[in-house]
Amino acid sequence: MPRYTTTNTSDKLLTPPLIIILVTVFIDLIGFGMVIPILPFYAETTPYNATPFEIGLLFSIYSWMQFFFSPILGRLSDRYGRRPVLLVSLIGSAVGYYLIGIAGSLALVFAGRIIGGITGGNISTAQAYIADVTTRENRAKGMGLFGAMFGLGFILGPALAGILSKYGVHVPFYFAAGLSLTNAIALYFILPETVKPGGVEQFGPRRNRFVELVASLREKVFGTVNIVYFLLITAFSIMTYAFVLFTAYRYGYNAEQNGYLFAFVGLIAIIGQGFLFHTLVKKIGETRLTVIGCLLMAASLAVFPFLGPSMGGLTALLITTTFLSIGNAFASPSLTSLASKISPEDRQGVSLGIMQSGASLARAIGPTVGGLLLNNALNKVDDVTVTRTFWTASLVMFVAMGAAIYAVKIVRDHQPVSA
Repeated sequence: MPRYTTTNTSDKLLTPPLIIILVTVFIDLIGFGMVIPILPFYAETTPYNATPFEIGLLFSIYSWMQFFFSPILGRLSDRYGRRPVLLVSLIGSAVGYYLIGIAGSLALVFAGRIIGGITGGNISTAQAYIADVTTRENRAKGMGLFGAMFGLGFILGPALAGILSKYGVHVPFYFAAGLSLTNAIALYFILPETVKPGGVEQFGPRRNRFVELVASLREKVFGTVNIVYFLLITAFSIMTYAFVLFTAYRYGYNAEQNGYLFAFVGLIAIIGQGFLFHTLVKKIGETRLTVIGCLLMAASLAVFPFLGPSMGGLTALLITTTFLSIGNAFASPSLTSLASKISPEDRQGVSLGIMQSGASLARAIGPTVGGLLLNNALNKVDDVTVTRTFWTASLVMFVAMGAAIYAVKIVRDHQPVSA
């Protein structure tokens, strides 16, 4: 398979390798996006009968696996190449989705989530691939386009899940499995490699994931960026887990309706990351854009408990989710762009792997905390549990905003990154 040997030497943004990896991410995120709105409803059905807390654990276990394995896969991608790691992750996703679809017990559903999480290193590896094929000047644009692919995936994925759920709650998982397998086959034949033989750091002693994360915090700039990203993902994962159960409780929405709501969120993400982000990042820089994004997310999360059919109805819900999605569209790509810029060229996979490992830890903690907060003594959702869940997520985002304000100063003092 030919290798892409002109890494970071062209000022052109949309090179063939970048286009191919963006399409790969898009297809992968369609499958991933299908699972989020359907999994809570799926787990509540017979024979699973999962409680809100157990549903939170289903979300968490996937990310616990990513937390431990994402840095390993990132380092493997630095040494052996991006293609084999991406290929394995896509095949693993296909197996995980299929196992959930055929599961006859809640234990097998958990097994499917575990397999998908272990091989789910495609996020950090895809980001490292984008760093490989973009210049420092174009990297923010590349990460913005990467985020836009997330948005596109979350438009089609949840919408497809809603449509397919009409034919059976298992069907979306089978479709996601087939999509991942098809994506893996296409990647094998058309995606060029970007890592040059012998051009990366050799393996050192393998450290515990927690130790690696703590060690990264000693680096003032990267550590601060990592903390903000961790807090952002924690809050957003609480919301992602709670959103479906919240709309089912407060509005009476089913899987199909929630699929369309998540599709709407994806559309706003495209507008935010694909258009607004590119314009604003040039004018005010990544760190200040992060502060704005955190503020929008904190305010939006605080509003959710007040929403309902008699309190603004669907219109208020869509407006609130719009501001939340735009805030995330500003902050998330800003932070990944900063992390890439301050990392050495031969450690992009390791650095982004550590960052995504922290994000996986946040995605594991968020739904676990959300499951505890949203679950009452009767294993149900009520007004009190809704309020404490979303207000906890809002508080986390206010703390993230404070850390982002601090990051404005230290990043400005760190050359050559612009604030």
